[in-house]
Amino acid sequence: MPDTEIRFDVEGMTCASCAVRIERVLGKQEGVETAVVNFAGQEARATVNSEADLESLRAAVAKIGYDIAEIDPDDDRRSITERYSEEAKYQLRNVIGAAALSIPLMLLAFFGPDEMWNYWTQFVLATIVVFGFGSQFLKAAWKQVTSGSPAMDTLISSGTLAAWAYSTYAMFSGEPLFFETAGMIITLILLGRYFEARAKGEASNAIAKLAELGAKQARVVRDGEEILVDPMELAPGDIVVVLPGEKIPADGAVVAGRSGVDESMLTGESVPVTKEPGSNVFGATVNQQGRLEIEVLEVGPNTALAQIMKLVGDAQATKAPVQKLADRISGVFVPVVISIALVVGVVWLIISGDVGTAVQNSVAVLIIACPCALGLATPTAIMVGSGRGAEMGVLFKNAEVFERAHDVDTVVFDKTGTLTRGAMTLVDVVTDGNGDGDISEFLMLAGSLESGSEHPIGKAVALGAEENDIELKPVEDFESIQGMGARGIVSGRTVVVGKPALFVEGGFSGLDVWQDRFDEVSIKGNTTFMVGWDNNVEGVLSVADTVRPTSAKAIEELHNIGVSTAMLTGDSVHTAEAIASLIGIDQVVAEVLPGEKSEAVAAMQDHGKVVAFVGDGINDAPALTVADLGMAVGSGTDVAIEAGDVVLMSGDPTTSVTAIRLARRTFKTIRQNLFWAFAYNTAAIPLAALGFLNPMIAAAAMAFSSVSVVANSVRLRRYDPR
Repeated sequence: MPDTEIRFDVEGMTCASCAVRIERVLGKQEGVETAVVNFAGQEARATVNSEADLESLRAAVAKIGYDIAEIDPDDDRRSITERYSEEAKYQLRNVIGAAALSIPLMLLAFFGPDEMWNYWTQFVLATIVVFGFGSQFLKAAWKQVTSGSPAMDTLISSGTLAAWAYSTYAMFSGEPLFFETAGMIITLILLGRYFEARAKGEASNAIAKLAELGAKQARVVRDGEEILVDPMELAPGDIVVVLPGEKIPADGAVVAGRSGVDESMLTGESVPVTKEPGSNVFGATVNQQGRLEIEVLEVGPNTALAQIMKLVGDAQATKAPVQKLADRISGVFVPVVISIALVVGVVWLIISGDVGTAVQNSVAVLIIACPCALGLATPTAIMVGSGRGAEMGVLFKNAEVFERAHDVDTVVFDKTGTLTRGAMTLVDVVTDGNGDGDISEFLMLAGSLESGSEHPIGKAVALGAEENDIELKPVEDFESIQGMGARGIVSGRTVVVGKPALFVEGGFSGLDVWQDRFDEVSIKGNTTFMVGWDNNVEGVLSVADTVRPTSAKAIEELHNIGVSTAMLTGDSVHTAEAIASLIGIDQVVAEVLPGEKSEAVAAMQDHGKVVAFVGDGINDAPALTVADLGMAVGSGTDVAIEAGDVVLMSGDPTTSVTAIRLARRTFKTIRQNLFWAFAYNTAAIPLAALGFLNPMIAAAAMAFSSVSVVANSVRLRRYDPR
């Protein structure tokens, strides 16, 4: 049985160290190949083989104080955004209740009389706050301690219980009380949890937004009548009718009608795309003008929208390399902090001789050191960055992309279909024929041979011959010669179409004369090749591929962000250089065979370049894989898309600039988050240990640090890299 990926909802995670422990335990179980736990997404993913037992996995995770439940891929999963919304409501109720008691507690502590009734009132209020509204921390801490896996809740509970227990003792010994400290710590941390849940909900709503894009109903033809059904009831082969202004309910092909369709939800481009019989359409796109009848081809998880949602979800579940350091620190952080707090308490007791001072400073260390911000720094930025990319037609397939894009200094484009439209047109026909009959024969032989080709150039020649009212003949023994041309038998003649090198190799006569004619035609910048039969060169053909109108802009914008550009093409040097000059490409590598594209990319890497490759064809897949960053154009082949690290849903080359800018900004946000998270703990723990931080201030600062990291990530939602 092949390895399969299983997704789990995780309950009980409160910090990055929780995620690290669950990940470590899952990874050690029999049958588990890899395990990744996403703290911000409250999700675990495990790649397992046939030896894995799900009950054993659940039991192993439960043993360290957490619960996991398998997510059924066929069911509609409650979105992370919805869960965070419920979490925010729950924490808001707790905050209001805790604050209602903690505020009077503070007033009594600072302004109340030094009498026993005041002490007992503080005791009651603090006890309700700590053991009532703060019970979520105590329960989680108990599980963590009994399983030998202390985490953030352990720190919070240790601090508040220490303050509460010492104050209870002090009621009868005449020492200063810290009931208000325990109460306000719980209240402030609950407030932080509330704001954190709200912010994380905003950070994670990309998939929820995508899900909302789908049509809510479908007008399907059943028994000759049009009826409205839920899109989930559609099946391949159904015929649906989509009126102007309605959303297309599923992926399919137009069988009747003509209209413009807004595909901006897929590509990020707002210009409607003309659809007519035979055109493919996608669910959640919007019909603009005419009535369309569509045959349903894909439904449910196989639709383009579902695949986009899966890619975004996969990216959000992965970890960037920069997060590994944070995970390692989080894994040992809590035990180290508890040790530091104990040492601080002992030292202050020795120095001051005051138990209250020792307890207060120890509590401050425990509270200020909670590593929430550290655990949220990377995943929240990835959540927002990948979601923002999906809105703009850029799909990041994993978190590592954000880090790699930061280092890219060279972008290499495949020419055909990427910088150009990939739609060839026959533009030059040069023969020695003095009459129409000879030219007609020339086009008939060349066009007939190329009618057997699937290559865009071959199709352009065949179409050009047909447009000249030439009747094409059957081709026998057709042979495509990779990167060079084609050969076959037409009307009893062995016809060859291709590059001059193919004719040199075949020993064709007349090559010297036709080489000059070839050079004269190819200098125009079009794709030019020779035609011959029966071992004689008989003429030259050329086809033109229109440069995309935004190609020059894309190159200019890449130069503006300090990235050099290059173009790989199988065309002649003349053709390639003409296009490069037109759009401003820095470097041209021409006459490259399909199998040599990856070698050309590797050669640039050998010279110290960090290369991103943009391509759309089957023959681009090796280069996409070899490149430091593979960017597959979504309008290209499935093989190319599978090989790429980033999928550009639009054919517009400026989308590649959008992808790099967004990835760089996301990585910058990750680094900002990590810097402030590290700086916060590095600076705050010594301040607390030296007695400069009141525990209540420490609690407020700890809560603020987590919220600030998430809020910084959420700013990416407003970033426009275009």
